This record gives sequence, C-alpha cells and structure tokens, in this order.
Amino acid sequence: MGSLDDRSMHDLDEECLYSPEMDAQKTQFPDSNEHISLSGSLHVAGSKMTRNGVYKSIKTVVFSNKLNLLMPFGPLAILVHKMTAHSGWVFFLSLLGITPLAERLGYATEQLAFFTGPTVGGLLNATFGNATELIISIYALKSGMIRVVQLSLLGSILSNMLLVLGCAFFCGGLVYHRKEQVFSKATAVVNSGLLLMAVMGLLFPAVLYYTKTERHAGTSELALSRFSSCIMLLAYAAYLVFQLKSQKDPYVRIDEEGCQNGENSDDNGEEEEEAPEISKWESVIWLSIMTAWISILSDYLVDTIEGASDAWDVPIAFISVILLPIIGNAAEHASAIMFAMKDKLDISLGVAIGSSTQISMFGIPFCVVIGWMMGQEMDLNFQLFETATLFITVIVVAFFIQEGTSNYFKGLMLILCYLIVAASFFVHEDPSSTNESKRPKP
Repeated sequence: MGSLDDRSMHDLDEECLYSPEMDAQKTQFPDSNEHISLSGSLHVAGSKMTRNGVYKSIKTVVFSNKLNLLMPFGPLAILVHKMTAHSGWVFFLSLLGITPLAERLGYATEQLAFFTGPTVGGLLNATFGNATELIISIYALKSGMIRVVQLSLLGSILSNMLLVLGCAFFCGGLVYHRKEQVFSKATAVVNSGLLLMAVMGLLFPAVLYYTKTERHAGTSELALSRFSSCIMLLAYAAYLVFQLKSQKDPYVRIDEEGCQNGENSDDNGEEEEEAPEISKWESVIWLSIMTAWISILSDYLVDTIEGASDAWDVPIAFISVILLPIIGNAAEHASAIMFAMKDKLDISLGVAIGSSTQISMFGIPFCVVIGWMMGQEMDLNFQLFETATLFITVIVVAFFIQEGTSNYFKGLMLILCYLIVAASFFVHEDPSSTNESKRPKP
C-alpha cells in the first residue's frame, strides 16, 4: 500500500508539472522560433525575388532583341572620341549606338501605355515616338546648328514618307502579289491634309524671304514662323483629341475587326489581347535610362557632324537629310515592313505617315518654340530647295495613298523617288550650313 501511495503521489506530481498551462507555454517557444525563422526566410525570399525581377526585366528589355547587339557601339564611340578624336568614326559609331536605343525607347513607351489608358498612351506615343530626333535637334539648337535641325527633321519626314512607306508597300505586295492590300482611306486623307498644312506653314516664310516682301526686314519672317508654329501645335493637339476621343483607333481596330480581309477576327481563336511584358515602374525606369543614354550619344553625334562631313567629303545636307534618318529610324523601318508582310497595312501606314505627321506638325514647331526660349532664331524657312522637295513629296504620296490600296509597284515607285531625292541632296551644297560650320560655337 505504501508503494502504491508513493506511486500515486508521483503521478500526481507529474500531472501538476505537466499541466495544460505548461503545455501552452512550451508550444509558444517553438512558435516564436518559427516566427523568427519565417521572417528571415521571407527577407531572403524577397531579396531573391527582387534579384529575379531585375534579371527578368534586363533580359526582357536588353537581351530579347537582336538589334541590341549594336548597343556596345555607344560606349565605343565615347572611347574613340577620348583616344583619337576622329570625327568620322565617332559620328558613325554614335549613329550605330543610338539605333537600338531608339527602338527600345519606343518599346518602353508602348509598355507604359498599357497602364495609362488610350488617351495618355496616345500622348506618350506622340511625345516619345520621335524622341530621338527631338533630342538630337535640341542638342544641335544648343550648339547653334539651326540648319542641321531643319535638315534632319526634313530628312525624317522624307524618309518615312518615301523610303519606309515604299518598302512596306513593296514587301507587302511581294508577299500578297495575287491581291491588292487595303488600308483605311479616311485615315490616309486626314494625314495627307495635316502634311499639306505643314507644307503651308513652311512655304510662306520661304516665299516671304525670297520675294523680299517682308514688312520688317529680318524680323517678319521669324515672327511669322513662331506664330505659325503655335498654330500648328494647336492643330496637332486638336488632331490628337479628334483621334483619341471622337474616332476609333484607325490603325488597330480595322485589323482586329477583320475589315481588311473581309472576315472576322474570331475565326482564329489563337489571337489574344496583348499583355504588358514589364511593370509600370520598370517602364518608367527604362524610359529614363534610354532617354539619358540617347542624350549623351546625341551630344557626341552633333559635335562630330561637321568633322564627319570633312573626313568623308560628303555635304552636311546629305548627312542630315539622308544618313541621320535612315540609321536613326532603322527600327521603325523594320516594324513597318514586318506589319505590311503580315497584311496589317494600317499599322504600317501609322508608322510611316503617322510619324511624318508627328514630325511636321509637332516636332518642327516644337523646335521653333524651344529655339525661341533658348534665344536661337530657329524659323520655318527651310530654304527654297528643301521646301520644294517636301512639297512635291507630299503631293506624290497623297496621290499614291488616296485610293486606300497598295501593291509592290507603288512601293517600287516610292523607293525610286527617294533615290532621286537622295541623289539631289548629295550634289546639293547648302550655303547656310556651310556658313554655320564656319561660325564659332557659343
């Protein structure tokens, strides 16, 4: 009995020692340890996800396009400038380095437009669509090279209207040679009207200058240019509102609704709505990086234009009108041809004619206003030869697109017209740019 009583007393003590309260206290310690280890693992996982996100963003933006193989030429141009100061090589390498940056700038703008809606997205595309040309122009204005600004912007218009549109028509016509490709006639007419308005804005200051009918010699031409620039900017803003608010998207909806081919897009269920590949803040960061890098290379590009002209024995007018637009807009050229070969000619028209409209109605007047703020006498007098070239080009292209159809023969004619323009500027010596090259830099 004594041993049983001792055993029962021992069991009672154990029950007291291992009460439910003690069990709860014991379970709290492992939970606290697990909480500490969990927070540590979350911190490690968060840093790992951040590294993976950065790696994925770099892979998507930098390593997803073969054109980005040209990116190393940008630092190489700076290195050549520091070591040899050979203007011809620095100019050429800077051009090659800017080409992929311009394409990636457009890509980042498109990605950001997914998060901003159609209205703000359209304004972003209008602003950054030709950001490379505008950045180069602003640096040239800062250096007092007004003719380089005028000729490079003119060259972008001519290149888009003749070379880009011609190549798109030609390649698309070869792929679909058994039928005529069609595009929105209404969109083509609206853009042709805006281009003719831009020609009007450039024509009157030139006529005023060459007829010697200025009311105040030396100032009336500049005042008219600045007034016309403000009117053109107002007209382009109204065009954006009209396009984004009053009308459906003229470049995408036609293809989506199957109006081009007379069939519904529901027939092939494989097509899905596009989704952004990078986040909103990644788009903003990449947009800032690309803009800053283009600005750095544009400074080297502008400083070596005159040296490249002397080293290659090529007129500055030819470099500004032909070489700068061809290499600087290489990505846009490729995308227009690609869409035409997929029978999406409305998008090709938006790249070619839409870009020309942006430069003529927004880019050129914007540079006049910026020059006004800088104290530079940038005007709309592009001289007689250049204004006549633009006027004839707009008339020719307007005739080619007025029917709303295209084929490879129309594309070939536009390409041949561009070759005539290129040859004309190769044998043309611009006196204004020659005088600017002899003028000391500010």
